[in-house]
Amino acid sequence: MDAILHSWFLMIRNLSYMVRSPFIIGMNIIQPVLWMLLFSAVFQNIVEIPGFTASSYIDFLSPGIVVMSTLMAGSYAGLGLLVDYNQGVLNRFLVTPVHRVSIIIGSLLQHAVTLTVQGFIMIGLAMLLGAEFNGGGIIVLIFCAVILGIAFGALSMALAITIRQEEALTSAVAFSTMPLLFLSELFMPLDLVPNWMAALAGFNPVNWAIAAGREALMTSGGWSDVWLSICYLLSFAFISIGLAILVFHRYQKTL
Repeated sequence: MDAILHSWFLMIRNLSYMVRSPFIIGMNIIQPVLWMLLFSAVFQNIVEIPGFTASSYIDFLSPGIVVMSTLMAGSYAGLGLLVDYNQGVLNRFLVTPVHRVSIIIGSLLQHAVTLTVQGFIMIGLAMLLGAEFNGGGIIVLIFCAVILGIAFGALSMALAITIRQEEALTSAVAFSTMPLLFLSELFMPLDLVPNWMAALAGFNPVNWAIAAGREALMTSGGWSDVWLSICYLLSFAFISIGLAILVFHRYQKTL
């Protein structure tokens, strides 16, 4: 019970910081917005390729951009932990009665809230550009995008606690996220990419989120593939959070 209560208060603490610094959310969505604007214009005729699965490229692209926005924002979650570490706030938390797990969970809950806001902002922009979504599919897309962002947020925090250097963390995030985005069906159906890329995409959590969200928006019948991808994402998120908690426990033993 203490862990839940402390996680709630730490989430509020982190959200209050975000409210005082709204430019952070703005910076997190600038790149996805640019990608949506540029790629939807440059590749709008790509739907004429035989075998393409959508009649409108903005309809096809926008679910992937929503997932991209939460992936990029979540992947930098470790920077907030490093700020607390460098300012001595993290160690001061450790000499208080606060539940240790709540330090990780509270931060992830805060990111869940901000990622949800970002997701709806990106969906609103896509609709302004002409994308058409069904209501139930939007909820599934946001859920998958947020779960992915939380999972990578936990991995980012685990890495931040391990290396404790902002420059190294930002370099690692940039190095890892871009290949994951291109090894997915963000821009192109997997039926139209080389077989080795399609095979790797099957093991890519980013592709799980994009495929589930896109299928939920477009499907008119079976949801079995959607639920399977959601199960994969939830499993990945639980493993990532568990890893972050384990690494944090090991960090405490070094003090």
